[in-house]
Amino acid sequence: MRSMTGFAYTEKQLSWGSVAVEIKSYNSRFLELSVNLNSQLSSLEPRIRGIINERCKRGKIEVNIRERKESSRFSVNVNAEAVRAYSAAAEKIKSMLPPGVYPGQNMPLNVFFELAGVVEAERENEDENEAWENIKDVFFETLEKFEREREREGLNTKENILSYIAILEKSHDTIASLLPRIEQSIKDNIKIRLAEFTVNNVDENRVLAETALLLMKYTVAEEVSRLSSHLSGFRAELDLNDSAGKKLDFICQEINREINTIGSKTPLIDVSRIVIDMKDAVENIREQLRNVE
Repeated sequence: MRSMTGFAYTEKQLSWGSVAVEIKSYNSRFLELSVNLNSQLSSLEPRIRGIINERCKRGKIEVNIRERKESSRFSVNVNAEAVRAYSAAAEKIKSMLPPGVYPGQNMPLNVFFELAGVVEAERENEDENEAWENIKDVFFETLEKFEREREREGLNTKENILSYIAILEKSHDTIASLLPRIEQSIKDNIKIRLAEFTVNNVDENRVLAETALLLMKYTVAEEVSRLSSHLSGFRAELDLNDSAGKKLDFICQEINREINTIGSKTPLIDVSRIVIDMKDAVENIREQLRNVE
């Protein structure tokens, strides 16, 4: 079992610079993945998404990767046409000014660096395979730490859930042991009704119909049996499936349905008290399952 929440961060200094990778996740009904890369790594987003999709089933996951190189490769381009156009414009403006207004010195070179479209500096983008080789070791190291953290939290959640399952199983066994008392209570009710029918000379078919109705209304042996099956199925799913959050939540709904039926059909006060404790345990399990992948 794995939690949907987790955090891992790794930063490594390498011969050519540094790489920092951060992965964090929160609860979500579905898988929501956000990948944030600096510009020279942008081509790697599909590859990183594919890896996360293979390993994670649910959760809002954020992946942040930054690469910094000590010596970045830049190219600087000069637009000759723009230089000539600006120079010609400057000469034209100078010719339009009254004598003495413009002293006649040439345009300073630093002015050209401030003019739009004259000088363009670009960082040379890395090849995708080169970029991947630069960050993959740090990325996988962080991903493994992230998965271990989710597994550690998941183990704590599993132990907590199992404690509530134990409560449900103990309560189930108690109710099962009370079935003879429940059946005796039904028989006593039937005897009372039969006595009323005898006094009032009620038709035999009416007696049989009332008896069947009482048996249907109060017998919970079938619900107790199904509850046992659901609890066993919950334990099996918990042990066999690492990403069983949705399936376990569905089984919880079925468990809760049987508990509610037992509570509504059983006349014994002792069973009613047990049902309250069982419903509380189920609610706690469902709360924990909201954190499970």
